[in-house]
Amino acid sequence: MGKPSRIVCMLGPTGTGKTAAAIAVSKRMKASVINFDSRQVYRDFPIITAQPDAEEQAACPHLLYGFLPTEEKMTAARFIDFATEKIEEVLAEGRLPILVGGTGLYLRSLLSGIAPIPEIPAEIREKVLARVKAEGPQKLHAELVGTDPDYAAKIHPNDTQRNARAAEVFLATGKNMTWWHTKSEHTPAPYDALRIGMQIALDELEPHLARRIGVMLELGALEEAKAAYEKCSDPEAPGWTGIGCAELLAFLRNEISLDEARRLWVKNTRAYAKRQITWFRKEADIQWFSPGENEAVADCVQAWLAEN
Repeated sequence: MGKPSRIVCMLGPTGTGKTAAAIAVSKRMKASVINFDSRQVYRDFPIITAQPDAEEQAACPHLLYGFLPTEEKMTAARFIDFATEKIEEVLAEGRLPILVGGTGLYLRSLLSGIAPIPEIPAEIREKVLARVKAEGPQKLHAELVGTDPDYAAKIHPNDTQRNARAAEVFLATGKNMTWWHTKSEHTPAPYDALRIGMQIALDELEPHLARRIGVMLELGALEEAKAAYEKCSDPEAPGWTGIGCAELLAFLRNEISLDEARRLWVKNTRAYAKRQITWFRKEADIQWFSPGENEAVADCVQAWLAEN
């Protein structure tokens, strides 16, 4: 058998310059950037989700950005299908695939394999959703503590999507999420991956995130949300659940002021960055760099590719 194909994974919390580092690599060799951020897939929110701008996308091919409508759901399983297809296309073109993003679950699912959870019957899904609406996700979470304490400890009681998912999987299969994630047969992707992480202390990152949100609003984030709301006014649509989107939607629905929306956007972005930092610290075999060390990142990639 031949050696597995090589890919580079550029990971880390939001706002740490991962795209800039990937572009620096692309200036040294033929490469294409493939998104693995769960929010940057949405077509209607390029500013709010900080998708690479026109200048960045002109530097080298960028794939899996801004292609999904607001009402469509992205999952780890769907991502693997999309990403694998694009990786193979990039490799066939003789280019280096550089996966860039901050959704750790998507990357782990691609590289380590995803739990082969079967399709959930519609009647079970509807039953669980009806319970969520009637009783709230907190009730499901309380039950999850009894059936799957390890998984319950990882998710917030208010997380509607994950609590509902855990409940429907247990109802349909008789096995909890921890079993599916640790005991079932996973099929990892056939790639040799170099993991490069952008690392910064949260206290240093926080003021940058606040400034970045201010710039997004100056660039038209609110107008972007208004245009998206005209096309899809369903507040439960998957595209609206992202940070920034949810807060601006609440303003558009006259639930909070714009100042409050901005304050919550900054607060929730900081909390998300903290979760990302915690997640990636637990991952193995990551070469860590500070934001802006783009030439050092490119040196690292070149040296890795030169190895036999």
